Amino acid sequence: MSDSVVRVLLPAHLKTLAGVRGEMKIDVAGTVSAASILDALETTFPALRGTIRNPVTGQRRPFVRFFVGGEDLSHQPLDQELPSSITSGDETFVVIGAMAGG
Repeated sequence: MSDSVVRVLLPAHLKTLAGVRGEMKIDVAGTVSAASILDALETTFPALRGTIRNPVTGQRRPFVRFFVGGEDLSHQPLDQELPSSITSGDETFVVIGAMAGG
C-alpha cells in the first residue's frame, strides 16, 4: 500500500512543542488510522512522543480527542482505518485537548 498525505491540526500547545503553525501535512505509510497518523507525527516531531498517547501502552491519553469531519473518533480502536475523506484530503484529522472541571 502506498503512502498518503494527511492533513493534521493540533491544539496550540502541541503546535508550539512541535514548532509548527497551522495545519500540517503528514506522510502516512500504509493504512491510514489514528495510530499510523500518530506514528508519523511522532517520527516527524519527536517532541510529541508521549503527549498524545501513553508511551508505554500506546493508548490515547484520557483528555485527548480525535475528530474527523466533526465526528468524535476518540473511542474507536486506534488501528481502525479512517474514512477515505482523510486520504483524499477533504477532511482534516483534528487532535483536541479536552477540557475538564466544574
